[in-house]
Amino acid sequence: MAKKSRLTTSSSENRIRHGQGDRKAHQIVKAGKLAKKELADISKQVDALKRQLQAATKRLKRALS
Repeated sequence: MAKKSRLTTSSSENRIRHGQGDRKAHQIVKAGKLAKKELADISKQVDALKRQLQAATKRLKRALS
């Protein structure tokens, strides 16, 4: 049985490493998109809490005066 040449072996290893890198890059992009969505949701919640605080402040000022 003939032995594989070093060139064949190294090229197949390079393809494997390239595939692993692509997979990791896709995972990172997916995580980034998820983090961006979560950040937007948190931002909406903070805005809602700000509005509630402003409304409560108005009511409190009216009640005290």
